[in-house]
Amino acid sequence: MVHNKMTRNRTIAKCGLVGLLLFATVPFSAATPAAPQTARQALIEMFFSPTPGTLDKHLPEVTRAALKTAQAGSSASVMNAFATITSTMQARGQQWQTFETGPTLLSFEDARQHSKVEIMVERDELRADEDLIEVSIHAFKDGETQTGGMKPRFTFTMKQEAGIWRLNEITFALNVSLTDPQMLKMMTTPMRPTLAPVDQTRIQPAANWNATGGGDASTISALRTVITAEGTYAKVYPSRGYTCSLSDLGGMGGADRNEHQAMLIDPRLASGKKNGYHFTLSGCEGSPAAKFTLTAVPAEGSFGTRTFCGDQSGTIRSSSNSNPDSCMASGQPVQ
Repeated sequence: MVHNKMTRNRTIAKCGLVGLLLFATVPFSAATPAAPQTARQALIEMFFSPTPGTLDKHLPEVTRAALKTAQAGSSASVMNAFATITSTMQARGQQWQTFETGPTLLSFEDARQHSKVEIMVERDELRADEDLIEVSIHAFKDGETQTGGMKPRFTFTMKQEAGIWRLNEITFALNVSLTDPQMLKMMTTPMRPTLAPVDQTRIQPAANWNATGGGDASTISALRTVITAEGTYAKVYPSRGYTCSLSDLGGMGGADRNEHQAMLIDPRLASGKKNGYHFTLSGCEGSPAAKFTLTAVPAEGSFGTRTFCGDQSGTIRSSSNSNPDSCMASGQPVQ
């Protein structure tokens, strides 16, 4: 009797020991599922993630369907403009940081301009499958506020759809305080415009303005846009590097972004013809391509008289003839 009881106790003890060993071998991580994405994380991913397609991911299905059928350059380009903000800031040397918790949503600086902008969370109100996120924008220059008395605010209404937080509504408001010290200072300080002497050497002759009225200034601006887009493209698609196809940088109004429609420049510029000039990309050797050459030559029948060119260095040059090679070799840098 006693012997049977001892045998039974030993058997139970062995089973308990085996069960304990089996439990110890089970990874604890498997029992901890990943936390679902919050509405705030979805908002950050939507506008500030460098990954293509995040904007489209967090739009309502009906909105996505409408944008896919929209014509290039219409409402689709308006929404895609939000998605290129951070890419442009990065290409211009600005530094930004996002925060998934706390009072600050986004902070970015431009060291060259001694400026800083902070997006602060004023309200984050969760209501079942809806979350209202209200943010305010604060700008600083040389350490001094530039938005005292005027505080722009955005309210983003995020709703759950198919298990994903999607942006359903954006509300904009501008709060103006008539008692704020900085606002009072602006109201009482008289405007004293300073007239700088006119530099005659920088006045463009009438012949340099093309038939569309854009002129050299708009052409130079277009070149800078393409060069900035190339820098962004190379970072988003590192296996390709720079592209020698302007259409790869365009694609507004299409579906998800990809290496053949990065949605970084407007459709007219992506076509290679704008402001009376023909724009061409070349010199993208290697895989990934580490360099490129961009040229803008006056179109036949336009009033443009100069050829412009640039490359991955960001320097834009001009020459008085229509030979792109001489522009890169001996063209004068543009201010």
